[in-house]
Amino acid sequence: MRAATRVFARYGYEGGSLDKISRAAKSVDRMIYYYFGSKEGLFIAVLEDMYRRMSEAEMRLELTPDDPVASLETVIRFVFRYYRRHPEFIVLLNTENMHRGRHLAKSPRVRQPGDRYPSATMGAVAQVLAAGRAQGLFRDGVAARDVYLMILATGYFYVSNRYTLSRFLGEDMDTEQAQTEWENFVVETVLRTVSASPVSLQ
Repeated sequence: MRAATRVFARYGYEGGSLDKISRAAKSVDRMIYYYFGSKEGLFIAVLEDMYRRMSEAEMRLELTPDDPVASLETVIRFVFRYYRRHPEFIVLLNTENMHRGRHLAKSPRVRQPGDRYPSATMGAVAQVLAAGRAQGLFRDGVAARDVYLMILATGYFYVSNRYTLSRFLGEDMDTEQAQTEWENFVVETVLRTVSASPVSLQ
C-alpha cells in the first residue's frame, strides 16, 4: 500500500504501472492480483486508505464545546496543516478528479449509506456552528456544508497550486512564513464569515 501510494502519487493512475509498484514494494505482480484483484482495485484501496488515515486524524481533534471560536480555528488549522504534511493526499485527489471520481464511486467504504456527514470534520463544523449560534457568537443561516467546503477549498487550492502561484505572483508561496500567513488569513476569513459581530484575532 505504501509503495502504491508513492507510485500513484508520482506517476498518476495511468503511469503507475503494477510493475513499478511491484518493484517499489520488492514484490511481484501476482501478489497484487492476489490481494487486490487488479490495478484498479489497488488504486481504490489506496484512496480508501488515504481517506481512512485522514478520518483517524480528524477523530483525534480535541475541541472545546464551550469555546466555539477556538474550536472552529482548530478545525481550520488542522485541515490546512494536514494538506501540508500529506502532499500525496492532494496529488491523489487531483488524479481521481481527473477521472471524475469513478474509482471512489466503486468504493463502499469512503462513505457509508446513511452517514449524516461525509467526514468527522464536517460533523465537527456542524457542532461548533450550533454551539456558536447558541452562545450568540455565530449568525444564523450559515450551513455547515458551506463552511466545510470553504475551509477545504482555501487550504486545498493554496497547497496544490503553491508552485505555480509562486511563478505567477513572483513570490515564494512555499515558505513557512508564506503558508502561515495564508493559514491565518483563512482562519480570519472563515470566522468573519460565520461571526455575528466583527472578529478581532490576536
